[in-house]
Amino acid sequence: MPRSKKRNNKGGGGGRQNRAVQPFSDEDASIETMSHCSSFSDSTSLADEAIEDVDEEASQEDYEYKLRGFIDSTLDKSAKVRLSALEGLKSAFSSKILYDFILERRVTLTDSIERCLKKGKSEEQCIAAHVASLLCIQLGSSIESEEVFKGLRPIFKTILTDESVSVQTRRACATSLAVCCYVAADDIEDLHLTMTYLESVFTTSYQKEDQTDCFNNTHTTTTLGISTLVAWTLLLTICPPSLMKKIFQTYVHSNAVV
Repeated sequence: MPRSKKRNNKGGGGGRQNRAVQPFSDEDASIETMSHCSSFSDSTSLADEAIEDVDEEASQEDYEYKLRGFIDSTLDKSAKVRLSALEGLKSAFSSKILYDFILERRVTLTDSIERCLKKGKSEEQCIAAHVASLLCIQLGSSIESEEVFKGLRPIFKTILTDESVSVQTRRACATSLAVCCYVAADDIEDLHLTMTYLESVFTTSYQKEDQTDCFNNTHTTTTLGISTLVAWTLLLTICPPSLMKKIFQTYVHSNAVV
């Protein structure tokens, strides 16, 4: 049985003819209009947010599509194309956090960097080294970044100690090796080994008895010595006390002998 609707009749009259009719005031109209406007505004706001979410998602998909293209292009036969791809990755990794994207592709990225370091010429090697350090930074202190570091360290060491390689490339590899180790190394032996690689380079640049400069009097040797020394001192800041003591004892003993 349908429920009867109750009326609120002012004046207490029971008949239709006695019902008081309340006029629709301007104030009521204003409130109702505001209510409609508010409701419309909320709906519009939600719609705008939905559109923004869709646009952002589409934009992210386009962005990742370009990045995938850069990764693929690092394997191109053309050195110019590889350089452009590495520059694209360098710019992307240094301007935006891409952890999830990189995590899924870290093996492919590591392989691409390794290939560019081995096969490329000086400019390509320098950019590849920079991308390697950014890759570790993006992954942070994790097992994945440690894998990247350990995978690339032998290549960095080979380039760093090869005197036939350009100084610019060796400097870039020294910096990248130190940054990757700083971020990813979780073992004191890995840290110490990396420091010895850098140390082997800058110690050969020490002054000789007949020289006044702290490094050999050639610009290339000086810049390489300084770069490897700076990289070495970066790692010195994260040395545990036991390794720090060992290093200090080594240098104090060496100076005492001299």
